[in-house]
Amino acid sequence: MTRWLPYPCSSGFILALWLLLNQSVEPAHLLLGGALALGAPLVLTALEAPRPRLRRPEAILRLVGRVLYDIVRSNVAVGRIVLLPPHRNRTAGFVDIPLTLKDRSGLAVLACIITATPGTSWVSYDSAKGMLTIHVLDLIDDEEWRSIVKHRYERLLLEIFE
Repeated sequence: MTRWLPYPCSSGFILALWLLLNQSVEPAHLLLGGALALGAPLVLTALEAPRPRLRRPEAILRLVGRVLYDIVRSNVAVGRIVLLPPHRNRTAGFVDIPLTLKDRSGLAVLACIITATPGTSWVSYDSAKGMLTIHVLDLIDDEEWRSIVKHRYERLLLEIFE
């Protein structure tokens, strides 16, 4: 909005969060929280991150539905792995997935999706090769994981961001 207060809502949220976490409205906490609330958004403006151009709002809704469904399904699967006696040997492993997605915001969303889904984690991304590496807790088929990421997530992220 202004040069000194570029993101007023974020500043207000940071100050409120600081006061809630400290459970105090003493002057020292108000002063330190205010400094953080004013300083943090200024740091964000220095990064000059481009604003993502979102397309196809219906694709966003489909993606959110898929992610929520996959998170619930993965929670059940990981719960079974942890709580039930093993029926077979579980093999954890790494999967390399070639991505078409190049948009930084889309890649950030994909990282959040993969990391938020129990049993998987984002390990690395090689931007020169467009190669994503993920870790899977119960790896049965590499190709199945490539298909899940490419068809369930990347396709919709391409519609949304590119």
